Amino acid sequence: MKLPLQRIAHARSGDKGDASNVGLIADSAEIYEVLRREVTAERVKAHFAEVCRGRVERFEIPNLLALNFMLHDSLGGGGTESLKTDAQGKTHAQGILVLEIEVPDGIVLRPESHPHA
Repeated sequence: MKLPLQRIAHARSGDKGDASNVGLIADSAEIYEVLRREVTAERVKAHFAEVCRGRVERFEIPNLLALNFMLHDSLGGGGTESLKTDAQGKTHAQGILVLEIEVPDGIVLRPESHPHA
């Protein structure tokens, strides 16, 4: 089944100069393996195509069940040089969580949030 990452992971982001640093953390070891397979640097680059002008690097952090992505040339020069609304990459965590990936049946999912619940 195809699901947004927000159903199986959480994320943090920030900046390193003109690069956005996005951490994606799996809800379980089983989900981490799905993330390793499905969330490639190429896929993240395509997802952030309108923002990221440079390359995307992916780093695996298995002891934290996390992947870290560096989106180079994505902040218009960085916080002090850019006219972008989010020149420090703080919203890129939310941006990655809407990326949809294939998730095998039987994976334990986080409940969907309902704004009026």
